[in-house]
This record gives sequence, structure tokens and C-alpha cells, in this order.
Amino acid sequence: MEIKVNFLDNLRLEAKFDDFSVIADQPIRYKGDGSAPSPFDYFLASSALCAAYFIKVYCNSRDIPTDGIRVAQNNIVDPEDRYNQIFQIQVELPESLSEKDRTGILRSVERCTVKRVIQTGPEFKIDTVESIEADAQAMLMAKPDDENNTFILGKDLPLEKTIANMTAILEELGMKIEISSWRNIVPNVWSLHIRDAASPMCFTNGKGATKESALCSALGEFIERLNCNFFYNDQFLGEDIANSEFVHYPNEKWFALTDDDSLPEGILDDYTREIYNPEGELCGSHLIDTNSGNKERGICSIPYVRQSDGETVYFPSNLIENLFLSNGMSAGNNFAEAKVQCLSEIFERAVKRQIIEQEIVLPDVPEAVLNKYPSIVAGIRGLEEQGFPIVVKDASLGGQFPVMCVTLMNPKTGGVFASFGAHPSFEVALERSLTELLQGRSFEGLNDVPKPTFNSMAVSEPENFVEHFIDSTGVISWRFFSAKHDYDFVEWDFSGSNEEETASLFGILESLGKEAYIAEFSDLGTACRILVPDYSEVYPVEDLIWDNTNKALNFREDILNLHRLSEDQLANLVERLEQSELDNYIDIITLIGIEFDENTVWGQLTILELKLLIYLALGDLEAAMELVEAFLQYNDNTIVERGLFYQAMHATLEVALSDDLEIEDYIHSFTRMFGQDTMDAVVGSINGDVVFYGLTETSMKLEGLDRHQRLIDSYKKLHAARAKKAGL
Repeated sequence: MEIKVNFLDNLRLEAKFDDFSVIADQPIRYKGDGSAPSPFDYFLASSALCAAYFIKVYCNSRDIPTDGIRVAQNNIVDPEDRYNQIFQIQVELPESLSEKDRTGILRSVERCTVKRVIQTGPEFKIDTVESIEADAQAMLMAKPDDENNTFILGKDLPLEKTIANMTAILEELGMKIEISSWRNIVPNVWSLHIRDAASPMCFTNGKGATKESALCSALGEFIERLNCNFFYNDQFLGEDIANSEFVHYPNEKWFALTDDDSLPEGILDDYTREIYNPEGELCGSHLIDTNSGNKERGICSIPYVRQSDGETVYFPSNLIENLFLSNGMSAGNNFAEAKVQCLSEIFERAVKRQIIEQEIVLPDVPEAVLNKYPSIVAGIRGLEEQGFPIVVKDASLGGQFPVMCVTLMNPKTGGVFASFGAHPSFEVALERSLTELLQGRSFEGLNDVPKPTFNSMAVSEPENFVEHFIDSTGVISWRFFSAKHDYDFVEWDFSGSNEEETASLFGILESLGKEAYIAEFSDLGTACRILVPDYSEVYPVEDLIWDNTNKALNFREDILNLHRLSEDQLANLVERLEQSELDNYIDIITLIGIEFDENTVWGQLTILELKLLIYLALGDLEAAMELVEAFLQYNDNTIVERGLFYQAMHATLEVALSDDLEIEDYIHSFTRMFGQDTMDAVVGSINGDVVFYGLTETSMKLEGLDRHQRLIDSYKKLHAARAKKAGL
């Protein structure tokens, strides 16, 4: 994590990281103002807070209330060496706790991350640089050893060389990549989380049998997502980018909207039009891209090459971001290697969907076959030793597809987690199934997996597949565990050179009657994206019409200019929100594609609360009252002051709307209950002196929105690199 420090007045300092700001000071006796804790005080508090966090996690997973648990910490200083200290953490536990849970809570404290880092002994490196912003050295502790050459199946270069190449690409781009976490909870299963230090919204996860292969996986995923613009899906890229020579890629093509809003000629081909516009309801306006929102410019489309005949077909960027998410993207040492990964991922998800929705019963992999892969078996045994039964199944559907499945059961919670992996090599597909299962997860994290069901509707509904796609936490059927399997086990093998594997995988698609479309990217390493219409989509095609992300364009400008709208414009905005039939609990971040700081009122604002504030600004107290009641009943806003504001608003509106009550009779009690500042805001909001309480002013220029500006700055690095390579 990158922490930047600003020097404030006197000895006050400000540390900024992610979306947080921490102020530190020094006591008056050390010439400070005593306005905030000292840096060392924060350090001491971190270990106590960390210990309490692990206690809370333990208790939450077992439904143990923490009301009677207290945590305290003292540091005992050696009088002869003030740097030698004992951190004494004391935990007070209620007598009602069982001995097992008392022991478990104390063991959980031992897992405190702060404690472990201190005990291990961190290394401090202090350097000078010409510019902190320009210093883009990747912050990777797992630096590859150039003298070693570790080859793994599916990679045409050794891991060390692959890591070095990808790191160099990111350094040249000016991105600081930092590792925020490593996990290795069972043998031969590694995972990590990496992110852009300047724009933490840009992150990926990696997995593998070794830490090097996991790092390689994470870096590869980061580069594939840069190439495919996935980090910026649904996000407004700002007016400068929207009006620049190109928005997404130098070879993009814009199609003007037609007078009758029909699909312009040249977009898609006959095959894909039949899939994406079967009823003739899809309009050109449905395909304006969310990133630019540039309606005057038309429909931004990206060239893809049709696999069957090599012809170029233009896919609207809006269609891709709405339906495919990250499916079918990959980076590699060469295009053949990348395409194998793309196609493997497509088969993994399509076959997984078929198995889950149709409640197909898969055959178990015989123990004799599993024993051919001792490193994988060691990881499986590691999980079973922790009390998680593992079922390994052949998901190839009788040898048709290169897919495997590893399923974990959690007897503590009754939950089940089915993890799938695909690759032309049986061994690699099996390994990926296992590493995917534990990617970024602790043992406690396995307590959150859902319970299986016999409800076929719950299993087959589209949102369940989306959950499986995002983090594999969707529901699966109890029928999945039947002893009567629908297919016999096949020890399949589609492996060969990357070129041979690519041809084999495309052959499977051809046998299914599916067409594939390919985009190759070489601006930032080697990456590609493959679309298989009517096969590799994540969201249903109907979303292009009924739940398109470019609904943002109906609201984005007005919401960002909220403080400058006239009464008529506000009335028009709230009417459009009402008529849109959008879920009241959609957050504004999602609605308009702007990354607000989640710790602010903007960051937690929902459509419901926005409408409520508009009704208050318009003086429609009856409509506001109805939404205040809904806010208080169903709200999950975590800003405590916000909840108190609406509690006070509810009470005050009840008085204001009553024929029998007078506010003068209650204002003193309300003020004692909620505080002067809150009541000033409530009364001001009702009488019109205060508008949009808690919302800072902004505009389409995005001033004050640091989090979103960092995302745009990240994208500008890609944009500049593409423009330079294209000679623009």
C-alpha cells in the first residue's frame, strides 16, 4: 500500500492512502499542538485493533455475541532500552463461553497481522527519488531470479522471464504495482492480490501452485485488463477523453445514429444481429458507450476478426461491456498462448453454467488418477485436514470439454463451494480448479459459502450464474452430489503446443455451431479478447434493452450539476427517476459511473436518498416523508451521522405535517436528542435554507472527486501509450 504524507501546520502531518486520510500530531510537551495522536500512538493502537478484529471474525463466524468481550493493550518499556517493549494484550471473556471458544478466541489473536509482521521483523529501505509520482518501480517482494528458469505447462517462456517482461511493461507505463496480500494456507496453493498504488480500483488476483506462478497469474490478469479496458468498464472517462481523437482504441470506428434510431449499417454482422436483436427492439441509442457518453459522436465500435473467414466485424463497446464482463480476456507471451487461456476460460464458464443450471451430476475422478498428481493431492489433503471434505469431479461431460471441478464442503455451516478450472491439459485444469477454490480466501472466508438446495428455480435463475462468475459463490443443487452420475469419467487430454491447443479449442466451438470473434492487442504486451456470441456472455442479451449501463447518460450530467439545477430541472430529474422504475437501492456510483469516495455521503448515496433530498429541495414534504420512512427501515448506510439526521428529519416532518402539532413545542427536546448541528440541518432542509445536506458540490468537470480522478489518470496513461504507438 502506498501512503503519501503531507506536511501541515506546525508538527501536524497528514497520511493519505486509498480513500482515507489520517492526521497525526505531537504532544504539547514535544512542541506539538496535541490535536491528534502521534504516529507512535497509531502504531500501538494498530496491534490492539488488529487483535480485536480477529476476535470479531471468530465470533461472527460462530454467532457469538461480543457484548461481554473486552480487549485492552499495554506496552511495557524496558528501562535500559526503550526500543525493547512487551505488548501485553489482555482479553476479558464472559464466563458463559465454552472452553473451546475461549481457546479459539485466544488463538485468533495469535493470527493478528500486525503482531506477525512485528515478530517477523520488517525491513526498512529508505531511498531518495527525483519524483515520487514518476517513480514507477513495481513494489514486488517476489523478485524473480534471472538465473533460474522455471517452466510450467502452458507457458512458452520460463516464469522468471514472463514476470520480468510484464513488470517492465507496467513500469514503462508508469504504474506502481503493489502486492497487498499473499495467501498460502495449504500446500502448493498460492494466491495474491495486486493493485495500482495510485488507483487502487485497478486490481487483480493471481493463483498458482507456487508463489512465482501466482505472481505471474496476477500480473498477466492485470495486463489483460489494461489491454481490454476492463478496469474502466461503465466509468465516465471525463470530457477530455470523450472528445479526444479516440476514446478506447486508435482503430475504433464511430457510427452515426440514424434518424429512426435503428442499428446503423456496418455494426455487427448478420449472425450477431440475429443473436442481439432477435425481435428488432435494439436501437442505436442503446449502444452509445457509457465511458464517453458522447451521443453526438454516435456509437463507438471495436474491430474484431471473425474466426471462420478472417473478416472484420465491428462490435459496439457498449455491447461488450454490458454482456461479457471479463470473460474471454487473456495476456500471454504470444498470441497463441493468450488464445488458449481465453478459450479455456470461455469453456470453463459455459460448461459450469450448463452443469449448474441443468443440475448435471458429474463423475468422481478415481483415486488412482488423482494420485498421478501428488502436489495437487497434497493441497486437497491440507483442506481435508482442516475439516473440509473435498470432492473432485470430471466436468468434461464425457470428454467433450477440457474442464475439471473441485468442490469443497463446509460441515460447520452446511455450505458448498464448487470451483471449476479449464485447460487442454488435464493436470493444469485440475490444478486451476483447486487454486481458484482458495484464491484470496482464508479458512474463515470459507464460512460464507452458500448452502446447496433442491430448489431448481434458485439454481437456474440468471443472477445465480452472475454470482458464480464473479466469485463462485452462487448456489448449486443437492442433485450435484447424487451417486448416479450423468456421464462416465474420461481421462481426457487436449494438450499439445499452444498453436495445436488453439486449433483444438476452436474446433470444439465449431462443432457446437458457434462463431468466434477475436481482437488482438499489442500496445501493452501481448493480449487478446475472444467473444463467442450466444455462448460466452455473462449477462442476458435482454440487458442491452432493459438494464443497459448507459442509462447513466439519462442522469449523469444532472446529478453532477445537482446544486445548480433550477426547480423545474429538479422536478424533471426526480420525475425521470420515478418513471425509470430503477431499484431505489441502486447506489449513485453504479447509476452514473462515477467513483465517489465510499466514506462520503456521495459514496453511499442511493437513488432513494437522492429523490428524498430533491423532494426536500422542492418543498414536497409528503413525498420526502414517505422516503424518509423507507430510508430508516431499509437503509444500510454506515455513516452514523446520516442515520441520526434522518431520524431527526422523520420526527420533525411528523410535526411539520401535523395539523395538531407545533414545532416550537418540540424543537428544544429534538435539539437535546439530536444536537444543534443536526437540527439546524434538518430545519434548514425543510424550510429551504439548506439544500442537499451532506453532498459537496461538483460538476461534469469532476472537481473534488479525487478517487475518480485517480481512475481517469490511470486511464490517461493507457490512452497516451496507445496514441504514441499509433503515431497520434
